[in-house]
Amino acid sequence: MRPYIFTILSALLFVSSCSSGVRVPPPPIKTNIPNPYNVDIDAINKVKKAKLLTGAEQTALYVPLLKGKRVGMVLNQTSIIGRKHSVDSLRTLGINIVKVFGPEHGFRGQASAGAKVESNIDKKTGIPVISLYGSHYKPTPADLKDIDLVVFDIQDVGARFYTYISTLHYLMEACAENNLELLILDRPNPNAFSVDGPILEEKFKSFIGMHPVPITHGMTIGEYAKMINGEGWLKNKIQCKLNIIKMANYTHSTQYTLPVKPSPNLNTQQSILLYPSLCLFEGTIISQGRGTYFPFQVLGSPKLKGKFKFSFTPVSIPGMSETPLHQNEVCYGLDLRKYNTDIFLKSGRINLQWLIDIYSAYPEKDKFFDYKQNKQINNFDRLAGTESLKQQIIAGKTEEEIRSSWEPSLSRYKLMRKKYLLYQ
Repeated sequence: MRPYIFTILSALLFVSSCSSGVRVPPPPIKTNIPNPYNVDIDAINKVKKAKLLTGAEQTALYVPLLKGKRVGMVLNQTSIIGRKHSVDSLRTLGINIVKVFGPEHGFRGQASAGAKVESNIDKKTGIPVISLYGSHYKPTPADLKDIDLVVFDIQDVGARFYTYISTLHYLMEACAENNLELLILDRPNPNAFSVDGPILEEKFKSFIGMHPVPITHGMTIGEYAKMINGEGWLKNKIQCKLNIIKMANYTHSTQYTLPVKPSPNLNTQQSILLYPSLCLFEGTIISQGRGTYFPFQVLGSPKLKGKFKFSFTPVSIPGMSETPLHQNEVCYGLDLRKYNTDIFLKSGRINLQWLIDIYSAYPEKDKFFDYKQNKQINNFDRLAGTESLKQQIIAGKTEEEIRSSWEPSLSRYKLMRKKYLLYQ
């Protein structure tokens, strides 16, 4: 029994240290116990060694706020404390979780990109799960009527078109309209070092881009929520009552490897760092590797045969990409699986040159930006947030010429962003 006693004492020491204001990281996670969420144990232990604590891990700071209340939680598979799901951990601590809300990909993170998710009852816990990526994006008054407080705990990746910040927007609006407090358990932004890209224009506002921000916004979820409130972006400029549990020992230059994949097609750290640059290709005829086990790490098309030596063949993969672009066709293009992503860290920029070069190599240029596979696939202009980027690529503008057109809007955003930062 001694190992179990040691674990309990370590946990008590951690909670006690948080309560006293001295944050001591929990001991490294052992690897000889079940791992139901496929947590990257090495990634977690590396973070613990660096003494970084997510908001969710600091239970002593927020569990007292949840006691005696009917709690609703906006969660997915990334919502973990250690290797255990937040729902399981908090229920063990006596928290009354009456309802769970799931974003794109669902509460358990198993739905493909763009696939509508139905509300259901979670088989493991018996808790009702309301989908915020099915019949509605915004919780209804009926969804919230038996809730006293809402908790948001989802790992974001720091890109404007990643839809978890859109879910956050509608959740804040619903909480404000129904006089509910929103408690955000903050988590790192793995692309926080980058603030780059064209600012989204109002005419291209959609669920994959709701706010006038660049492609990489450089903020954590907590900071982004403050900005939504502070800039009056909710309907009728209504204000959401926010309470943010900040991370400990985190800065925007902290390199953070996600311990759980945030969605089925962002399945490695490499894909997460490449995503802000490669997602633009979803508005083109070029495959980004959906239908392979290395999505957002390769680019290609059957029409590029003879232009590039590297090739891959997209196939149907349940839970990742059932009907990928160029399914069962050999695609030729770029292999970025070993690309040195430290370049992003040093420059703070997304890569536009890949888009310029592949457009230049593509033989049927009139079809390059026309790709619409189905209703879930949005066009290039919505992803870019502007129609000028497409026009500039067609006109043969250089990367620096394109970047110069983002000013002064990008600099104004950077100045505005500073008002809402919680971390150095």
